[in-house]
Amino acid sequence: MRLKSEIFVSALVRRVFGLGGYAAVLRKGAGEAGAIFIRQRSRFGTETFYAPAPQSFFDDPAPGRLFEIRLEEADADAVDQAIAREIRFDPDCWVVEIEVDARGDLFDVVTEKPN
Repeated sequence: MRLKSEIFVSALVRRVFGLGGYAAVLRKGAGEAGAIFIRQRSRFGTETFYAPAPQSFFDDPAPGRLFEIRLEEADADAVDQAIAREIRFDPDCWVVEIEVDARGDLFDVVTEKPN
């Protein structure tokens, strides 16, 4: 059973603050199973945008929430546009902003599935 979105987001925010970083919920989505998008700001003015990983990345059902990198070292406008597209597609989504030097083990990121 997967963790509810609101619990995952709450835990993520607490962990970021626990590491001395900053986190904010920019958009609150469906509490049970809303998709979660994460924008990570760097001190260099660039951002990385994470989105839920597609189910096609896995042979078996995913054990928890897994993310993929949609944009890396992008400017804020590009991330804003990506978020706007996601909200138009799914108005029940969550958007969380974090500011940490390294993502570490805050959430799991997958790489593209090999052919």
